Amino acid sequence: MNRPLESLQRWIGDRLSRYLSQRTRARSSSARTDVTLLMACLRPGDVLLVEGRTRISAPIKYLTQSIWSHAAIYVGDMPGRARAFIEVDLREGVRAVGVDAYAGLHCRICRPVGMTAVETEAVVSFVTQRIGYRYDLKNVFDLARYLLPFAPVPPHLRRRMIALGSGDPTRAICSTLIAQAFESVRYPILPIIERVPSGDPLHPDCIEEILHVRSYTLYVPRDFDVSPYFAIVKPTLASGFDFRRLAWDDTLTLPGA
Repeated sequence: MNRPLESLQRWIGDRLSRYLSQRTRARSSSARTDVTLLMACLRPGDVLLVEGRTRISAPIKYLTQSIWSHAAIYVGDMPGRARAFIEVDLREGVRAVGVDAYAGLHCRICRPVGMTAVETEAVVSFVTQRIGYRYDLKNVFDLARYLLPFAPVPPHLRRRMIALGSGDPTRAICSTLIAQAFESVRYPILPIIERVPSGDPLHPDCIEEILHVRSYTLYVPRDFDVSPYFAIVKPTLASGFDFRRLAWDDTLTLPGA
């Protein structure tokens, strides 16, 4: 690629990422997550789904038919930062952040079940070793192309549209990096399930399930939410929720109640 064209692409990519990273005034109808309660129940390896409010959040929510537009993974303490999350930022790429990055936002914890300490450490190591990788801006152009009003894509093709990307191993988007980390220890998210005859001559009608790995490039944030292999952890309940201690105002009924 010649240098003038490469410089132009970098300039366009920088301007586009700067624009898409800006927060909008749109308000979420969901409850904001209490970050103190959130941190009290997190474990390394937990996936944090975020209902973002940046300009890029809206097309991701639309494409995935979900309220979740972003995903991060909690890794615990690491050199230079205590109690860190690893995420893929549109402008800065793969980076470590604190919980303050998600203050005021609606979040959900998705916890893998049954992983050993060694497997968890392998997942954590996988994502931390990729700090500094760049965001895959090709993915952003794919999202924009999908949203062109005169070229709609059927719903069943949306996932593959998101998965196009650049194919550059030093680039990533949030959900694919995390999916790739779990794939490295063969932990399932939403594998393709094939049902085949068991081959047992005594029970010819028996069927067994064979799992096939789905490409990590096809994963989006909502997949961790709907996966049957991740438990949903709600900080309010994990902290010892007692509905009898709630303070109710019985003198006023708010509109829409």
